[in-house]
Amino acid sequence: MKIVRIHHPYAQTQIDETPIVLTLGFFDGVHRGHQAVIKQAAAIAKTKKLPLAVMTFNQHPSLVFNKLDSEQMKYLVTPEMKIDLMRQLGVDILYIVEFTSTFGALSPQEFVEQYIIGLHAQVAVAGFDYTFGADRATMTDLIDYAAKRFEVVEVPQQQTAAAKISSTRIRAAIKVGDIDLADELLGYPYRTVGVVVHGVARGRTIGFPTLNLTVDPTMHMLALGVYAVKLAINGQWHLGMASIGRNVTFGDDNLVTVEIYVLDFKQMVYGEQVQVAWFSRLRGEVKFSGADGLIAQLTQDEQHTRDYFATHSGQVTL
Repeated sequence: MKIVRIHHPYAQTQIDETPIVLTLGFFDGVHRGHQAVIKQAAAIAKTKKLPLAVMTFNQHPSLVFNKLDSEQMKYLVTPEMKIDLMRQLGVDILYIVEFTSTFGALSPQEFVEQYIIGLHAQVAVAGFDYTFGADRATMTDLIDYAAKRFEVVEVPQQQTAAAKISSTRIRAAIKVGDIDLADELLGYPYRTVGVVVHGVARGRTIGFPTLNLTVDPTMHMLALGVYAVKLAINGQWHLGMASIGRNVTFGDDNLVTVEIYVLDFKQMVYGEQVQVAWFSRLRGEVKFSGADGLIAQLTQDEQHTRDYFATHSGQVTL
């Protein structure tokens, strides 16, 4: 997959001269709704024997228009994850446009001329709710702007459980710890990244040594609780159970931490950047009267984690 990073205005030499099928969207999460758009574009590209291209942005447009609160400024995937997911979907060319004030000020007509015609699109594919240009023109408007110079394909709303598959719905599920729903809507396990750092080493003293992780502030973190996860260390996935909580058994004023007990793993990996795939919430955070109660519960959690992955594929990709 060729990656082209664009700062407006772009140089024409950055753009492939080959006609393309162009897919449009921000695609935060590259969830099942987004996948439907890209897969339909891929089918068209295959039929027309043209490269499949996607044009997305480096950051959410609302950030430039000052319409996001602090929680909405977080993302469901990192830029690297988005690139990987696009590659898995068979995208040939990925245009990543820096969404700046200048780019955001383009009129719908200017956007079409420079970023659809200018990218040599024979077909433009987007979801039903895609908007473009400073005036937020719609897919219906795009047909008029196309003026028969390129074909416009609108992909209808994708639903599950009689509700729209959307990034908003996924964020809401993550916030309350409903990782099963979030993963269903995403079409793959929700993933976060972090760095292994030193903690208080209490887990080591009770037989459950954990890896303490920093939390990427640009990503959404799940509700407090214990989860069945997989952890990628140096490119290799390991089974684990993750605790997001305040360690309330040992005090009420502790900061929230992310700790992962990695099954059958005894290596020292401080400083390593790791990726966590979140599969299922085992329970909420519980305050025990002492270490013995906590150890008994953690023993059950470990067995539940092993049982979960014995009956689920544990697949972390699309």
